[in-house]
Amino acid sequence: MRWIHWVSLGSLIVLTGCATTPSPEPRELVYQAPAEETFRAAVSLMVEEGYVVRHADLDLGRAESVLSRWPRYRLILDVDPMGSASRVRISAWRGEQPFPPIRLDPWLVALQQRMGLAP
Repeated sequence: MRWIHWVSLGSLIVLTGCATTPSPEPRELVYQAPAEETFRAAVSLMVEEGYVVRHADLDLGRAESVLSRWPRYRLILDVDPMGSASRVRISAWRGEQPFPPIRLDPWLVALQQRMGLAP
């Protein structure tokens, strides 16, 4: 009877491990603009692209947005001040899977162009 307990516990642990969502690797770029300006431009770009901003906190420099059409995309934005510059980190999910970080480069370039910082 004791082995049933262990089998049940082992099954529960295995199923719990399957339920966790892997974290996506962020893509980052430094912009020669103040963090507040960069954050506002990034959130504006999300909205322009059809994302619904679920959370945005200027003081923390963090925003989360979702694109509700299939497959559901979710973006996480972090903007950190670096003196007069700012570091932007963006990560994304497509459905329940991490989005490949290299595929976020066009978004970072669009933000750079929006801010007038493109070469």
